[in-house]
Amino acid sequence: MSIICGLPLLECVYCLACARWAWKRCLHTAGHDSETWGLATAEEFEPVPRLCRYILAVYEEDLWHPLWEPPGGYGINPDWLIRRKTYEDTQGRAPSYILYLDHDHADIVLAIRGLNLAKESDYQVLLDNKLGKKKFDGGYVHNGLLKAAGWVLDAECEILKELVEKYPNYTLTFAGHSLGSGVAAMLALVVVQHQDKLGNIDRRRIRCYAIAPARCMSLNLAVRYADVINSVVLQDDFLPRTATPLEDIFKSLFCLPCLLCLRCMRDTCIPEEKMLKDPRRLYAPGRLYHIVERKPFRLGRFPPVVRTAVPVDGRFEHIVLSCNATSDHAIVWIEREAQRAMDLMLEKDRIMEIPAKQRMERQETLAREHSQEYKAALQRAVTLSVPHAYSPSQYGTFEESEDGENSHKSSGESSVGSSGKSKNKESWNELIERLFDKDESGHMVLKKSHRDD
Repeated sequence: MSIICGLPLLECVYCLACARWAWKRCLHTAGHDSETWGLATAEEFEPVPRLCRYILAVYEEDLWHPLWEPPGGYGINPDWLIRRKTYEDTQGRAPSYILYLDHDHADIVLAIRGLNLAKESDYQVLLDNKLGKKKFDGGYVHNGLLKAAGWVLDAECEILKELVEKYPNYTLTFAGHSLGSGVAAMLALVVVQHQDKLGNIDRRRIRCYAIAPARCMSLNLAVRYADVINSVVLQDDFLPRTATPLEDIFKSLFCLPCLLCLRCMRDTCIPEEKMLKDPRRLYAPGRLYHIVERKPFRLGRFPPVVRTAVPVDGRFEHIVLSCNATSDHAIVWIEREAQRAMDLMLEKDRIMEIPAKQRMERQETLAREHSQEYKAALQRAVTLSVPHAYSPSQYGTFEESEDGENSHKSSGESSVGSSGKSKNKESWNELIERLFDKDESGHMVLKKSHRDD
Protein backbone atom coordinates (compact mmCIF):
# COMPACT_ATOMS: atom_id res chain seq x y z
CA MET A 1 0.00 0.00 0.00
CA SER A 2 2.85 2.34 0.79
CA ILE A 3 4.28 1.82 -2.72
CA ILE A 4 0.91 2.28 -4.46
CA CYS A 5 0.09 5.53 -2.68
CA GLY A 6 3.58 6.84 -2.93
CA LEU A 7 3.65 7.43 0.82
CA PRO A 8 5.07 5.22 3.58
CA LEU A 9 1.66 4.90 5.31
CA LEU A 10 2.55 2.03 7.59
CA GLU A 11 5.70 3.79 8.70
CA CYS A 12 3.76 7.01 9.31
CA VAL A 13 1.13 5.22 11.37
CA TYR A 14 3.84 3.51 13.39
CA CYS A 15 5.65 6.81 14.03
CA LEU A 16 2.41 8.55 15.02
CA ALA A 17 1.59 5.74 17.44
CA CYS A 18 5.04 5.95 19.00
CA ALA A 19 4.78 9.73 19.24
CA ARG A 20 1.38 9.47 20.93
CA TRP A 21 2.69 6.91 23.39
CA ALA A 22 5.76 9.04 24.19
CA TRP A 23 3.59 12.14 24.64
CA LYS A 24 1.24 10.37 27.06
CA ARG A 25 4.09 8.80 29.01
CA CYS A 26 6.00 12.07 29.29
CA LEU A 27 2.89 13.88 30.49
CA HIS A 28 2.18 11.22 33.13
CA THR A 29 3.55 12.51 36.42
CA ALA A 30 3.57 11.05 39.90
CA GLY A 31 0.86 13.50 40.96
CA HIS A 32 -1.61 11.76 38.65
CA ASP A 33 -1.32 8.52 40.63
CA SER A 34 -2.88 10.03 43.74
CA GLU A 35 -4.81 13.06 42.49
CA THR A 36 -8.16 11.62 43.66
CA TRP A 37 -6.90 10.56 47.10
CA GLY A 38 -7.66 12.37 50.35
CA LEU A 39 -5.14 14.38 52.36
CA ALA A 40 -3.42 12.76 55.31
CA THR A 41 -3.68 14.30 58.76
CA ALA A 42 -0.91 15.02 61.24
CA GLU A 43 -2.20 12.37 63.66
CA GLU A 44 -1.97 9.48 61.19
CA PHE A 45 1.27 10.64 59.52
CA GLU A 46 3.16 11.43 62.75
CA PRO A 47 5.01 8.06 63.01
CA VAL A 48 6.47 8.24 59.49
CA PRO A 49 9.37 10.74 59.87
CA ARG A 50 10.16 9.31 63.31
CA LEU A 51 10.36 5.74 61.99
CA CYS A 52 12.49 6.92 59.06
CA ARG A 53 15.02 8.20 61.60
CA TYR A 54 14.91 4.89 63.48
CA ILE A 55 15.68 3.07 60.21
CA LEU A 56 18.58 5.45 59.57
CA ALA A 57 19.87 4.64 63.05
CA VAL A 58 20.34 1.00 61.98
CA TYR A 59 23.23 2.16 59.77
CA GLU A 60 25.15 3.52 62.79
CA GLU A 61 27.68 1.31 64.54
CA ASP A 62 27.54 3.26 67.80
CA LEU A 63 24.44 5.28 68.67
CA TRP A 64 26.31 6.93 71.54
CA HIS A 65 28.66 8.47 68.97
CA PRO A 66 26.63 8.73 65.73
CA LEU A 67 28.37 9.73 62.51
CA TRP A 68 25.53 10.39 60.05
CA GLU A 69 22.62 11.56 62.15
CA PRO A 70 20.10 13.90 60.43
CA PRO A 71 19.37 17.43 61.72
CA GLY A 72 17.79 17.04 65.12
CA GLY A 73 19.30 13.60 65.64
CA TYR A 74 17.70 10.18 65.47
CA GLY A 75 15.38 10.76 68.42
CA ILE A 76 16.62 7.55 70.01
CA ASN A 77 17.65 7.04 73.61
CA PRO A 78 20.49 4.47 73.43
CA ASP A 79 19.52 3.19 76.90
CA TRP A 80 16.20 1.99 75.46
CA LEU A 81 17.82 0.01 72.65
CA ILE A 82 16.99 -3.65 73.32
CA ARG A 83 18.92 -5.32 70.50
CA ARG A 84 21.01 -4.49 67.48
CA LYS A 85 21.67 -7.24 64.95
CA THR A 86 24.33 -6.88 62.25
CA TYR A 87 24.88 -8.99 59.14
CA GLU A 88 27.30 -11.12 61.15
CA ASP A 89 24.56 -11.81 63.69
CA THR A 90 21.94 -12.68 61.06
CA GLN A 91 24.46 -14.71 59.01
CA GLY A 92 23.02 -13.12 55.89
CA ARG A 93 19.56 -14.58 56.51
CA ALA A 94 18.08 -11.09 56.95
CA PRO A 95 19.23 -7.43 56.77
CA SER A 96 20.53 -5.64 59.85
CA TYR A 97 17.90 -4.39 62.30
CA ILE A 98 17.36 -2.92 65.74
CA LEU A 99 14.74 -3.57 68.41
CA TYR A 100 13.89 -0.35 70.25
CA LEU A 101 11.56 0.23 73.20
CA ASP A 102 10.11 3.70 72.60
CA HIS A 103 8.64 4.78 75.94
CA ASP A 104 7.97 8.31 74.66
CA HIS A 105 5.47 7.00 72.11
CA ALA A 106 4.41 3.76 73.85
CA ASP A 107 5.79 1.68 71.00
CA ILE A 108 7.89 -1.45 70.51
CA VAL A 109 9.74 -0.88 67.24
CA LEU A 110 11.65 -3.34 65.09
CA ALA A 111 13.39 -1.28 62.37
CA ILE A 112 15.10 -2.93 59.37
CA ARG A 113 17.61 -1.31 57.02
CA GLY A 114 17.41 -1.26 53.24
CA LEU A 115 19.39 -3.11 50.59
CA ASN A 116 23.16 -3.23 51.11
CA LEU A 117 24.70 -3.19 47.63
CA ALA A 118 27.91 -4.66 49.04
CA LYS A 119 26.27 -7.71 50.64
CA GLU A 120 25.75 -10.79 48.50
CA SER A 121 23.31 -12.16 51.08
CA ASP A 122 20.83 -9.35 50.36
CA TYR A 123 20.80 -10.32 46.68
CA GLN A 124 20.21 -13.94 47.67
CA VAL A 125 17.10 -12.86 49.58
CA LEU A 126 15.86 -10.98 46.52
CA LEU A 127 16.66 -13.75 44.05
CA ASP A 128 14.91 -16.43 46.10
CA ASN A 129 11.62 -16.02 44.28
CA LYS A 130 9.73 -16.81 41.10
CA LEU A 131 6.35 -15.56 39.99
CA GLY A 132 3.70 -17.54 41.87
CA LYS A 133 6.28 -19.50 43.88
CA LYS A 134 4.93 -18.92 47.40
CA LYS A 135 1.29 -18.98 48.51
CA PHE A 136 0.23 -17.36 51.77
CA ASP A 137 -3.25 -16.82 53.23
CA GLY A 138 -5.03 -17.21 49.91
CA GLY A 139 -2.59 -15.02 47.96
CA TYR A 140 1.01 -14.87 46.81
CA VAL A 141 4.05 -13.32 48.49
CA HIS A 142 7.75 -12.93 47.79
CA ASN A 143 9.39 -16.16 48.94
CA GLY A 144 12.79 -14.75 49.95
CA LEU A 145 11.30 -11.87 51.93
CA LEU A 146 8.94 -14.26 53.73
CA LYS A 147 11.86 -16.52 54.70
CA ALA A 148 13.83 -13.52 56.02
CA ALA A 149 10.81 -12.42 58.06
CA GLY A 150 10.42 -15.93 59.46
CA TRP A 151 14.06 -15.96 60.53
CA VAL A 152 13.73 -12.58 62.29
CA LEU A 153 10.56 -13.67 64.08
CA ASP A 154 12.14 -16.93 65.24
CA ALA A 155 15.18 -15.05 66.52
CA GLU A 156 13.23 -12.36 68.38
CA CYS A 157 10.03 -14.22 69.27
CA GLU A 158 10.80 -14.63 72.97
CA ILE A 159 11.90 -11.05 73.60
CA LEU A 160 8.97 -9.67 71.59
CA LYS A 161 6.51 -11.80 73.53
CA GLU A 162 8.06 -10.64 76.81
CA LEU A 163 7.84 -6.97 75.81
CA VAL A 164 4.29 -7.27 74.47
CA GLU A 165 3.09 -8.86 77.72
CA LYS A 166 5.09 -6.49 79.93
CA TYR A 167 3.74 -3.39 78.17
CA PRO A 168 0.13 -4.24 77.25
CA ASN A 169 -0.68 -0.67 76.20
CA TYR A 170 2.25 -0.41 73.74
CA THR A 171 1.88 -0.95 70.01
CA LEU A 172 4.16 -3.33 68.11
CA THR A 173 5.57 -1.65 65.00
CA PHE A 174 7.60 -3.18 62.17
CA ALA A 175 9.34 -0.63 59.96
CA GLY A 176 11.73 -1.01 57.05
CA HIS A 177 13.06 0.66 53.94
CA SER A 178 13.37 -0.87 50.45
CA LEU A 179 14.43 -4.50 51.04
CA GLY A 180 13.69 -4.01 54.73
CA SER A 181 10.18 -2.78 53.90
CA GLY A 182 9.40 -6.13 52.31
CA VAL A 183 10.72 -8.00 55.34
CA ALA A 184 8.72 -5.74 57.68
CA ALA A 185 5.52 -6.30 55.68
CA MET A 186 6.04 -10.07 55.75
CA LEU A 187 6.66 -9.88 59.50
CA ALA A 188 3.33 -8.13 59.97
CA LEU A 189 1.56 -10.83 57.94
CA VAL A 190 3.17 -13.67 59.87
CA VAL A 191 2.50 -12.11 63.29
CA VAL A 192 -1.15 -11.45 62.40
CA GLN A 193 -1.48 -15.07 61.29
CA HIS A 194 0.26 -16.41 64.39
CA GLN A 195 -0.78 -14.04 67.17
CA ASP A 196 -0.41 -16.86 69.69
CA LYS A 197 3.38 -16.72 69.27
CA LEU A 198 3.35 -13.27 70.88
CA GLY A 199 0.91 -13.98 73.67
CA ASN A 200 -2.25 -13.64 71.55
CA ILE A 201 -1.51 -10.00 70.80
CA ASP A 202 -4.50 -7.97 69.59
CA ARG A 203 -4.44 -7.31 65.86
CA ARG A 204 -5.08 -3.61 66.53
CA ARG A 205 -1.75 -3.35 68.35
CA ILE A 206 0.22 -4.54 65.29
CA ARG A 207 1.45 -1.93 62.79
CA CYS A 208 3.82 -1.89 59.87
CA TYR A 209 5.34 1.04 57.99
CA ALA A 210 6.95 0.11 54.69
CA ILE A 211 9.09 3.03 53.49
CA ALA A 212 9.75 3.00 49.72
CA PRO A 213 7.98 -0.37 49.65
CA ALA A 214 8.88 -3.36 47.54
CA ARG A 215 6.05 -5.06 45.67
CA CYS A 216 5.89 -8.14 47.84
CA MET A 217 2.29 -9.45 48.00
CA SER A 218 -0.65 -10.08 45.71
CA LEU A 219 -3.44 -7.53 45.41
CA ASN A 220 -5.96 -9.34 47.60
CA LEU A 221 -3.44 -9.46 50.48
CA ALA A 222 -2.33 -5.86 49.90
CA VAL A 223 -5.92 -4.69 50.37
CA ARG A 224 -6.88 -7.13 53.12
CA TYR A 225 -3.99 -6.08 55.38
CA ALA A 226 -4.45 -2.34 54.79
CA ASP A 227 -5.61 -1.95 58.39
CA VAL A 228 -2.19 -3.12 59.58
CA ILE A 229 0.34 -2.18 56.87
CA ASN A 230 1.09 1.36 55.69
CA SER A 231 3.33 2.10 52.69
CA VAL A 232 5.04 5.46 52.16
CA VAL A 233 6.10 6.54 48.65
CA LEU A 234 8.03 9.70 47.80
CA GLN A 235 6.92 11.28 44.50
CA ASP A 236 8.55 9.37 41.58
CA ASP A 237 10.09 6.41 43.45
CA PHE A 238 10.58 3.59 40.92
CA LEU A 239 10.36 0.53 43.18
CA PRO A 240 6.64 0.59 44.14
CA ARG A 241 5.78 1.17 40.46
CA THR A 242 7.94 -1.55 38.95
CA ALA A 243 5.98 -4.76 38.53
CA THR A 244 9.13 -6.44 37.27
CA PRO A 245 10.10 -9.07 39.85
CA LEU A 246 12.66 -7.76 42.34
CA GLU A 247 15.11 -10.43 41.33
CA ASP A 248 15.06 -9.18 37.71
CA ILE A 249 15.46 -5.55 38.77
CA PHE A 250 18.64 -6.14 40.72
CA LYS A 251 20.04 -8.52 38.10
CA SER A 252 19.88 -5.50 35.81
CA LEU A 253 21.01 -2.98 38.40
CA PHE A 254 23.76 -1.54 36.23
CA CYS A 255 21.33 -0.91 33.38
CA LEU A 256 18.31 0.04 35.47
CA PRO A 257 17.17 3.01 33.29
CA CYS A 258 17.05 0.73 30.24
CA LEU A 259 15.00 -1.85 32.15
CA LEU A 260 12.57 0.78 33.42
CA CYS A 261 12.00 2.18 29.92
CA LEU A 262 11.38 -1.29 28.47
CA ARG A 263 9.01 -2.12 31.31
CA CYS A 264 7.23 1.18 30.80
CA MET A 265 6.62 0.34 27.13
CA ARG A 266 5.44 -3.18 27.96
CA ASP A 267 2.98 -2.12 30.67
CA THR A 268 1.44 0.46 28.33
CA CYS A 269 0.25 -2.37 26.08
CA ILE A 270 -1.31 -4.46 28.86
CA PRO A 271 -4.88 -3.56 29.94
CA GLU A 272 -5.19 -2.88 33.65
CA GLU A 273 -8.10 -5.35 33.88
CA LYS A 274 -5.73 -8.11 32.82
CA MET A 275 -3.16 -7.03 35.41
CA LEU A 276 -5.75 -7.06 38.20
CA LYS A 277 -6.86 -10.59 37.38
CA ASP A 278 -3.35 -12.06 37.54
CA PRO A 279 -3.27 -13.61 41.06
CA ARG A 280 0.54 -13.88 41.03
CA ARG A 281 1.22 -10.21 40.32
CA LEU A 282 2.74 -8.49 43.36
CA TYR A 283 1.89 -5.02 44.68
CA ALA A 284 2.99 -2.49 47.26
CA PRO A 285 1.27 -3.51 50.50
CA GLY A 286 -1.48 -1.92 52.57
CA ARG A 287 -2.65 1.67 52.84
CA LEU A 288 -0.60 4.03 50.68
CA TYR A 289 0.79 7.44 51.62
CA HIS A 290 2.09 9.45 48.67
CA ILE A 291 4.35 12.44 49.33
CA VAL A 292 4.07 14.87 46.38
CA GLU A 293 6.52 17.76 46.30
CA ARG A 294 7.16 18.48 42.61
CA LYS A 295 4.80 19.69 39.89
CA PRO A 296 4.98 19.02 36.13
CA PHE A 297 6.93 21.54 34.06
CA ARG A 298 8.07 23.33 37.23
CA LEU A 299 11.59 23.57 38.58
CA GLY A 300 12.53 22.96 42.20
CA ARG A 301 10.61 21.45 45.09
CA PHE A 302 7.31 22.73 46.46
CA PRO A 303 5.87 22.34 49.96
CA PRO A 304 5.15 18.62 50.19
CA VAL A 305 1.58 17.34 50.31
CA VAL A 306 0.71 13.87 51.65
CA ARG A 307 -2.21 12.00 50.11
CA THR A 308 -3.55 8.69 51.33
CA ALA A 309 -5.96 5.97 50.23
CA VAL A 310 -6.49 2.22 50.01
CA PRO A 311 -6.66 1.94 46.22
CA VAL A 312 -7.41 -1.26 44.35
CA ASP A 313 -7.10 -0.22 40.72
CA GLY A 314 -4.57 2.49 39.85
CA ARG A 315 -2.20 1.29 42.56
CA PHE A 316 1.05 2.80 41.19
CA GLU A 317 0.75 0.80 37.98
CA HIS A 318 2.73 3.13 35.72
CA ILE A 319 6.40 4.02 35.91
CA VAL A 320 7.11 7.74 35.89
CA LEU A 321 9.77 8.77 33.39
CA SER A 322 11.70 11.04 35.73
CA CYS A 323 15.31 11.79 36.54
CA ASN A 324 14.29 11.56 40.21
CA ALA A 325 12.96 7.97 40.00
CA THR A 326 15.99 6.57 41.82
CA SER A 327 16.85 9.52 44.12
CA ASP A 328 13.29 9.51 45.50
CA HIS A 329 13.98 5.98 46.71
CA ALA A 330 16.68 7.16 49.16
CA ILE A 331 15.71 6.98 52.83
CA VAL A 332 17.54 10.28 53.50
CA TRP A 333 15.29 12.20 51.09
CA ILE A 334 12.16 10.43 52.30
CA GLU A 335 12.91 11.34 55.93
CA ARG A 336 13.60 14.95 54.99
CA GLU A 337 10.44 15.44 52.92
CA ALA A 338 8.28 13.50 55.41
CA GLN A 339 9.47 15.79 58.20
CA ARG A 340 8.78 18.88 56.07
CA ALA A 341 5.27 17.63 55.36
CA MET A 342 4.72 16.88 59.04
CA ASP A 343 5.89 20.37 60.07
CA LEU A 344 3.47 21.94 57.59
CA MET A 345 0.57 19.87 58.96
CA LEU A 346 1.40 20.85 62.55
CA GLU A 347 1.74 24.51 61.55
CA LYS A 348 -1.67 24.40 59.90
CA ASP A 349 -3.20 22.83 63.00
CA ARG A 350 -1.55 25.46 65.20
CA ILE A 351 -2.94 28.30 63.08
CA MET A 352 -6.41 26.77 63.22
CA GLU A 353 -6.05 26.43 67.03
CA ILE A 354 -8.02 23.20 67.25
CA PRO A 355 -9.23 22.58 70.83
CA ALA A 356 -8.24 19.35 72.54
CA LYS A 357 -11.83 18.03 72.54
CA GLN A 358 -12.24 18.61 68.82
CA ARG A 359 -8.84 17.03 68.21
CA MET A 360 -9.99 13.86 69.97
CA GLU A 361 -13.22 13.88 67.98
CA ARG A 362 -11.20 14.25 64.79
CA GLN A 363 -9.11 11.23 65.72
CA GLU A 364 -12.25 9.17 66.27
CA THR A 365 -13.68 10.38 62.97
CA LEU A 366 -10.40 9.54 61.23
CA ALA A 367 -10.43 5.99 62.62
CA ARG A 368 -14.03 5.58 61.47
CA GLU A 369 -13.25 6.92 57.99
CA HIS A 370 -10.27 4.59 57.67
CA SER A 371 -12.43 1.64 58.65
CA GLN A 372 -15.06 2.60 56.06
CA GLU A 373 -12.41 3.13 53.39
CA TYR A 374 -10.88 -0.25 54.22
CA LYS A 375 -14.23 -2.02 53.83
CA ALA A 376 -14.93 -0.13 50.61
CA ALA A 377 -11.58 -1.27 49.22
CA LEU A 378 -12.39 -4.89 50.05
CA GLN A 379 -15.73 -4.52 48.27
CA ARG A 380 -14.05 -2.80 45.32
CA ALA A 381 -11.63 -5.72 44.98
CA VAL A 382 -14.59 -8.10 44.77
CA THR A 383 -16.31 -5.86 42.21
CA LEU A 384 -13.20 -5.87 40.01
CA SER A 385 -12.98 -9.68 40.29
CA VAL A 386 -9.58 -9.62 41.95
CA PRO A 387 -8.59 -13.28 42.51
CA HIS A 388 -9.23 -14.60 46.04
CA ALA A 389 -10.72 -11.27 47.17
CA TYR A 390 -13.78 -11.19 49.41
CA SER A 391 -15.80 -8.51 51.14
CA PRO A 392 -16.93 -8.53 54.78
CA SER A 393 -20.43 -10.00 54.97
CA GLN A 394 -23.18 -7.69 56.18
CA TYR A 395 -24.50 -10.62 58.24
CA GLY A 396 -21.16 -11.33 59.93
CA THR A 397 -19.04 -14.46 59.58
CA PHE A 398 -17.75 -17.22 61.77
CA GLU A 399 -14.29 -15.71 61.30
CA GLU A 400 -15.05 -12.72 63.52
CA SER A 401 -14.14 -12.84 67.16
CA GLU A 402 -16.28 -11.30 69.89
CA ASP A 403 -14.60 -7.93 69.60
CA GLY A 404 -15.30 -7.79 65.85
CA GLU A 405 -11.78 -8.53 64.76
CA ASN A 406 -10.96 -10.94 61.96
CA SER A 407 -8.65 -13.77 62.91
CA HIS A 408 -7.60 -15.15 59.53
CA LYS A 409 -5.67 -18.39 59.44
CA SER A 410 -2.98 -18.85 56.84
CA SER A 411 -4.03 -21.07 53.97
CA GLY A 412 -0.47 -20.94 52.69
CA GLU A 413 0.95 -22.11 55.99
CA SER A 414 -1.81 -24.38 57.32
CA SER A 415 -4.00 -26.47 55.06
CA VAL A 416 -6.06 -27.55 58.08
CA GLY A 417 -6.83 -23.96 59.02
CA SER A 418 -7.78 -22.99 55.49
CA SER A 419 -10.04 -25.98 54.99
CA GLY A 420 -11.79 -25.28 58.29
CA LYS A 421 -12.25 -21.67 57.29
CA SER A 422 -13.75 -22.56 53.91
CA LYS A 423 -16.16 -25.02 55.59
CA ASN A 424 -17.34 -22.30 57.95
CA LYS A 425 -17.94 -19.98 55.00
CA GLU A 426 -19.83 -22.65 53.09
CA SER A 427 -22.03 -23.59 56.05
CA TRP A 428 -22.84 -19.94 56.70
CA ASN A 429 -23.73 -19.29 53.07
CA GLU A 430 -25.90 -22.42 52.97
CA LEU A 431 -27.72 -21.25 56.11
CA ILE A 432 -28.47 -17.86 54.58
CA GLU A 433 -29.67 -19.42 51.31
CA ARG A 434 -31.95 -21.79 53.23
CA LEU A 435 -33.54 -19.04 55.35
CA PHE A 436 -33.67 -16.06 53.01
CA ASP A 437 -34.79 -15.09 49.50
CA LYS A 438 -34.10 -11.94 47.52
CA ASP A 439 -37.04 -9.68 46.62
CA GLU A 440 -37.36 -7.64 43.40
CA SER A 441 -35.19 -4.85 44.79
CA GLY A 442 -32.43 -7.30 45.75
CA HIS A 443 -32.99 -7.16 49.54
CA MET A 444 -32.83 -10.27 51.72
CA VAL A 445 -36.33 -11.42 52.88
CA LEU A 446 -37.11 -14.28 55.24
CA LYS A 447 -38.74 -17.21 53.42
CA LYS A 448 -42.46 -17.73 54.01
CA SER A 449 -41.87 -21.25 55.35
CA HIS A 450 -39.85 -19.80 58.27
CA ARG A 451 -41.94 -16.74 59.14
CA ASP A 452 -44.19 -18.67 61.53
CA ASP A 453 -41.27 -20.31 63.36
